[in-house]
Parts: sequence; C-alpha cells; structure tokens
Amino acid sequence: MKDNFSVQAAAYAAFRPHYPQELYDFLYSLPIPKDTAWDCATGNGQVAAVLAKVYKKVYASDISAAQLQHAPKLPNISYLTCPAESTPIPDKSIDLVTVAQAVHWFQFDKFNQEVRRMLRPHGWLAIWGYGLLQTDDEGLNNLIQQFYAHTLGPYWDAERRYIDEKYTSIPFPFKETTTPELNIAVDWTRQQFLGYLSSWSSVQHYLRQNGESPIPAFEGLLQNRWPSDKSIGLRFPVFMQLGQV
Repeated sequence: MKDNFSVQAAAYAAFRPHYPQELYDFLYSLPIPKDTAWDCATGNGQVAAVLAKVYKKVYASDISAAQLQHAPKLPNISYLTCPAESTPIPDKSIDLVTVAQAVHWFQFDKFNQEVRRMLRPHGWLAIWGYGLLQTDDEGLNNLIQQFYAHTLGPYWDAERRYIDEKYTSIPFPFKETTTPELNIAVDWTRQQFLGYLSSWSSVQHYLRQNGESPIPAFEGLLQNRWPSDKSIGLRFPVFMQLGQV
C-alpha cells in the first residue's frame, strides 16, 4: 500500500469532506452485534470516531503515523500503524470492517484474506469512496474537470482509475447487498475548495516534479466565476460495496 498522504496530513485532516449521517445509519442498521469494528486505512480517524459512538471497540489502522497523529483519541479506539494486508487484530474478532476512500491502494487478494481471517461469522465488509465533486454551475464543473483530467491527469497514480470506475473493477468476493444512493454535500468558499485540492496526491506529485503548485494558476481561472467571499454548494457522489462472509 502506498503512503501518499503523510506529507499533507494536516491538509487532509482539515479539508477532507465528512461522510453523511445516512451512510452511518445504514451501516448501523445491519443485523450484527455492535461489538467490534475495524476501520482500515483510517487516515485521520474520521470514520473510526463515528463508529466509536455505537461500537464498543474500534480498531483503526493506517500505514501513516503522521495521519494518525491527527486522529481523535477516544477510550474505545485502538490505533494501529500497520498495512491493511497484515494486522495484529485477533482472528474472528470483528463484526464490521470499513474502508473509506482507500481500498484502491490495497493488495486486493491479501486484504480480502485478512478480512476473512478476522471477521466473525456473518460479519460485514463495507468499502466506499466518492467521486469528483460537482456543482449546479456547468461552467464551474467544466473547469474542475479540466483541472482534474488534463492539468493533473499525468500526475494521478494508476490506482485513481478505481475511483473513476466506482470500485466496480475491484475484486469483491463476498455476498453483496444493495446499498443506498448517497452524496456528500458541502458549502465551501473558494479558499476551502482550494484547501481541499491541496490534499490531493496528484497536486503533491505535480509540486515535486515541477517545483511549484498548480493551484495558484487554477485559482486565477476561478476568480470570475467564484468570488472569494461566496460559498457554493458542492456534492461528492458516494459509491459503496457491501458484502457478508
């Protein structure tokens, strides 16, 4: 698994969008005990902190110690610095495994084996992610798409295609269940939006290769369409795969 986010861990914690409550309510509705959950590739602990409100015990793992430094410290969360494919979590000890916006970095077969090892009978695996953000302004959508696909196109890791394909091409050898259609909705100023862009791995790759960030030039294109003092409604389409052993 690659570590693309330690360098911009602070930006990731500050600007990454939060998942809607409807997503967690759906997971809580699954017919399993609310005993132990594992949030894999937890990053800054965003999902783990919400699961900890309902689950008695939450393991939250990540390969990035820098990311985990930004995670909330709660008494029923145990943070682990380890890869997704090999953890110290005991066999048959987990009711629910969650992976948010990260499974595309994994070694799929080894991760699935690890899930099978630790899930209790009838336990669940939920993997989800979100696609490129959208607005009701088609002109702004076109600018964002141009920046995403053309300016940054060569700088995305190959694994980014799994996000574009909504995880449909990732091996998922579990008994699948239908999931609801969800979106992440935010109201952001231009500066918040640019802060979010700074957390993109492709922006960091661009910076390292060119010695400068692509964001200032992109901001210049936004100025006429997005005043600095104006908040705009944005939505991220969420996709999910849910399966049971």
